[in-house]
Amino acid sequence: MSRGGDADLPESEVIGREPELARIRRLLDTTGADRSPLLLVVGEPGSGKSTLLDAAAREAGHRGLRVLRCQGHEGETGLVFAGLHQLLAPMAADVRELPGPQRDALLGAFGLDEAGPAGTAGEPERLLINLAVLTLLSDTAYRQPLLIIVDDAQWLDACSLDVLAFVARRLADEPVSVLAATRGESVPEQFGPEFPRLVVPPLAAAAAGRLLDVQPVPPAGPLRRQILRQAAGNPLALVELARATADSPASLTDDAVERLPLTARLERVFADRLAGLPEETRRALLFAAAADDPDLPAALLASTAVGPDGGLEAWLLAEKAGLVTLDSGHVAFRHPLMRSAVYQAAPFAARREVHLALADALAGNPDRRAWHLAAATLAPDETIAAALEETADRARRRGGYRVAAAALERAARLSPDPHRQARRLLDACDLAMHAGRPLWVERLTAGVVAATDDPDLLTEAALWTGWALAATTRQKAALSRLLPLAASTVDTAPVVALDAVRHGAIVIYNMGDEGYRREALELLARIPADVGEPFKQAWPRAACDPFGDREGHLRSLHRALDVPDPGATELTVLGGCAWVLDETATAVRLMSEGMEHLRRVTTAGANAVLSQALAIAQFESGAWDAAEVTADDARRVAAENGLDMAGRAAMYVEAALLTLRGNTGRARELIDRAVAGIDPAESRALQARALVVRGAIAAGDGNHALAYGLLRGLFTVDPDPMPLHYHASYYGVGDLAAAAVRARQEKDAANVVDSVERRLAGGMSTRLTLMVHRARALLAPADDAEEHFQAALTDPACEQWPFERAQTRLEYAEWLRRRRRTGEARTALAQALAVFERLGARPWVARTTAELRACGVALPAEKKRARNVEQLTAQQLQIVRLAATGLTNREIGERLLLSPRTVGFHLYQAFPKLGVTTRAQLRDALGDAELH
Repeated sequence: MSRGGDADLPESEVIGREPELARIRRLLDTTGADRSPLLLVVGEPGSGKSTLLDAAAREAGHRGLRVLRCQGHEGETGLVFAGLHQLLAPMAADVRELPGPQRDALLGAFGLDEAGPAGTAGEPERLLINLAVLTLLSDTAYRQPLLIIVDDAQWLDACSLDVLAFVARRLADEPVSVLAATRGESVPEQFGPEFPRLVVPPLAAAAAGRLLDVQPVPPAGPLRRQILRQAAGNPLALVELARATADSPASLTDDAVERLPLTARLERVFADRLAGLPEETRRALLFAAAADDPDLPAALLASTAVGPDGGLEAWLLAEKAGLVTLDSGHVAFRHPLMRSAVYQAAPFAARREVHLALADALAGNPDRRAWHLAAATLAPDETIAAALEETADRARRRGGYRVAAAALERAARLSPDPHRQARRLLDACDLAMHAGRPLWVERLTAGVVAATDDPDLLTEAALWTGWALAATTRQKAALSRLLPLAASTVDTAPVVALDAVRHGAIVIYNMGDEGYRREALELLARIPADVGEPFKQAWPRAACDPFGDREGHLRSLHRALDVPDPGATELTVLGGCAWVLDETATAVRLMSEGMEHLRRVTTAGANAVLSQALAIAQFESGAWDAAEVTADDARRVAAENGLDMAGRAAMYVEAALLTLRGNTGRARELIDRAVAGIDPAESRALQARALVVRGAIAAGDGNHALAYGLLRGLFTVDPDPMPLHYHASYYGVGDLAAAAVRARQEKDAANVVDSVERRLAGGMSTRLTLMVHRARALLAPADDAEEHFQAALTDPACEQWPFERAQTRLEYAEWLRRRRRTGEARTALAQALAVFERLGARPWVARTTAELRACGVALPAEKKRARNVEQLTAQQLQIVRLAATGLTNREIGERLLLSPRTVGFHLYQAFPKLGVTTRAQLRDALGDAELH
């Protein structure tokens, strides 16, 4: 069931099953050598087996094959030859053309002849039936190749299965293919190990996300994350859960998200095996379903009271029913939705009894005990609320922000006192913010407004609401909360005002609106410089006016960096401050340290805002492989948490990388998605970056007039051009000049560069100085260009931006060659080529090598074979790097928020690409450069 909604996705498209479809296509190629005519598709219920069979039928039709189909039914397993009759029904006329004994035997098997019931003549009669089917299929395939499709083979009657197995063993040289699907735990014994199997694994995380994206109402935020977690890559579960929650608000409570409703279809798939089980077994299963993994030993111990044998028989029956697996004293549900089905099928009274029993069993573990007591009550209870608050405090000290926030939210709902309820919700906001969950923060603040009229608490709630809005695309709504709050408190509570402007600064940067920017700067001028923590002062002043007082901003940054042992929040904010000031190496260091802080706690990978910022800084610093992995992770986590702006910024990084590496088709698709559906007036920073990427794509396609037109959009067409964005526009000035030369627009471009120099006089960073000198060199009269090239390249600090420096070196070398200074040109070209090759910037490698040949340098033929590592996806590379360090699948999954099974699947795909067979070979396959 890997298809999306019919309105969004062509029915023929199957998501995330490319290897499986490729294997099926090989089966349909009846001319292949040493082929087996039968392929058994094996998978869990809902894994998409039927969808693959449908795709095979369509492919067969396109190839001109005739398709015969049948499907097993649980109620017909005892009917002799029921499946075979269904399969051959379209060939009734051909059956009567068979040789007499075979015809009579087959018709007798179907009860359609007076020859008597099948099998009355003994075993030879069964052989005649088998030969009749073999003859029938062989004759049919002689006229038209044939595909036989059998779905739900585990429910096909034994006689039909015997015939199919007999026939399949004798069709190797015939243009006949047999494709059968069965559940993994119920493979018919007739299809022995001699028949190849195609195991259908859970969908990989990226494919699961794409499947959710094409649903009529794609889930977002914590709901999306929980659907992904609970479905565990099962396509049917993904589709059904998305449909079941289509009308649910994105801000569902965590408890509600944990209790996702099961549709009738899912109930049939995952809960039908509960029916008929003894009460003792169902109760034992409820103990396991109510327990989290840490509680499972206690749950097993508590459940031993179900019978005199310590509950062993109950568990054996559960395993036999296909609900759980038993291994070394550990019980695991075969699928997360089986656990949900068990839990939701039980009435509250039964669940309460189990939770209370677990609370007693966990008396020595106050955290787990508190959660079970909370699950066993419906009424407010301050004792339980206080216990949960203590649990939250312990989780917070361990860095478990999400767990702590959930505990505080549950404690607030159990709080009898409204003021205490509001206070707990606000404390949860801080934790949810650390977990990167803006929709959650917004829901929590709504609870504060409903619980209290205390002005101080409401002010704090307004601040958190503004932060939550700022983390999404609701930019104006965020500023309409934050800036008035700052204005109302700037004289009476300047710390609150500073926090409001600090949260608003990222929105102002994203929007690039001059009115809001001036309003924020006026407020900052009224806030004393010694108010609040240094990092809170540094960020908003630099973000709102990075070129106005550059030296003062740098002093504030360095003062803030003197604070010992900064936490993840401080590192993130200061990293952003360093980035906006073009202290790129410092920005990468600080944000990388911030990511390490997050990776050491249970919110690992959850802060997509930090990830996308780090990806941009890594990209600008020349760490392109790292930027690709970080951006991919940021985009995935942003989609799961409703951090829309962060996800779009991550797409920009991926698009920019693809463009510079020559994959302009995919880059165009990504940058279009990055800006789709948002108001340009609310996202000038992203719009400016998109213009740079689109301009580079156009230049790569050779459309220089279009490239210049796009890059010219970074500035207005006034006599004194204004930047589209007060910061981001300036970083396209070098590319704009390069496009202008090819489009013969040097005069217009020079006017833009003049305006840039006037506006940034005295405030340009080293990086912008490089870019402006590059632009001046390209636009200057031939005899005046060299001084600008030299000025751009002589400052060693420019090594922080290797790609931009290599671009300038290449253009300088081109200028030198045109003046027949080939010796100097060769040196510059060799330096530029080394950078372009390291970065994988293939179009720039090609341009540089062409220049080298023009300088008389003999180069070896270009290697056609791509590095093995380049064949890996970003997520595969991320997982392989961690595996090469010795981490287990579970440890990698905990770090990347993936299941161990998903990690294993990605490694299974990566090993052949790298040419390795064991984890021990990964370090050598990657090489030292790829491990960091």
